[in-house]
Amino acid sequence: MDFELDAEQIALRDAVRGLLTKGSAPESRSEVASTEPGWDTGLWKQLAEMGVLGLPFAESDGGMGAGPIEVMIVTQELGRALAPVPFIAAVAVAGQLVAHAGSTEQRADILGRLSEGTAVPVFAHVEPRSRWSGEAYSVLAEQDDDGWRISGTKEPVPYGAAADILVVSARVDAATRLFLVDPEQSGVQRTGYRNHDSTRSARVAFSAAVATPLGGVDAAAIADVSVRAQAALCAEALGAMERAVDMSVDYLKTRKQFGVPLAAFQALTHRAADMYVSLELARSMALYASMALAEGPADPVIAARAKLQIGRSARHIGQEAIQLHGGIGMTAEYAVGHYASRLVAIEHSFGDTRHQLGVLAATLTDHDVVDVLH
Repeated sequence: MDFELDAEQIALRDAVRGLLTKGSAPESRSEVASTEPGWDTGLWKQLAEMGVLGLPFAESDGGMGAGPIEVMIVTQELGRALAPVPFIAAVAVAGQLVAHAGSTEQRADILGRLSEGTAVPVFAHVEPRSRWSGEAYSVLAEQDDDGWRISGTKEPVPYGAAADILVVSARVDAATRLFLVDPEQSGVQRTGYRNHDSTRSARVAFSAAVATPLGGVDAAAIADVSVRAQAALCAEALGAMERAVDMSVDYLKTRKQFGVPLAAFQALTHRAADMYVSLELARSMALYASMALAEGPADPVIAARAKLQIGRSARHIGQEAIQLHGGIGMTAEYAVGHYASRLVAIEHSFGDTRHQLGVLAATLTDHDVVDVLH
């Protein structure tokens, strides 16, 4: 694998970083989350104008025809800036579900509008009191003379209260299928709320809501996009961890105690060094996840390995960043607490650390038993 970015990828990184440096402040996330639609619409429009919202989609569908590495670059920069936009929910998840499973007409319509920044689709999949799974359980779809109808409840649905299009997973007999649902119809009730990391989610209740089937092979689409979403989340977490480590090191260099900088205390510098080790482990696995996608089919085992390490590194770095900052690290006016909160949310998205351990443990059944006595 070539771990070096080419000239175009470096230009993409610098352009996105420049835009976010001027247009997004981590401390503004709370204010943005408190207002509708729950994301920075001005920044979203600027990302659309740069072509960022259409990165992973085919040019024939209105996109840019880029790959997982370019998505990784963008999400890493969004993580560094804690940018309040639904990029992963709309582009890396719902958009790629449509790209994977949608018909030609559905792709052209939805992905074209998403790339232009005029529509935000989200994936309504997780159900109340359930852990992460690629299957739908209590939300059912039934067909009658007038078409398909969906009933049941999805929660949490990222940015679901303000989304323009819902991609909904539902049970049909013994299989999970995907449907497109207009959230403005009378059979859909949305209740939005703010999450601890200053993003927004919603409880979406369907009552015989009119639905349109999305393409065909749905189970394969969910499995594929789950891996891609985990890779994107790993990259976002990497960007957030980079910034948290940088802020912590800068604080140790400038904050004084007993007349000397905190960096003069060896115990604190050792803790900062441990944070750096966790960061580099996370960087390696985030790169591994995205580059594996770029070179071959989606592999849930590779995604689980990456997400497991990202979860462990994120918890360590988030906790240490707050500890090294002291009381100011817990204030809403200071950015480091926002980074720690977002890292916690990422760790619990698309399967937490325990879930990833389960995925990896399930792959050990074809290994011989190790005899520790010989």
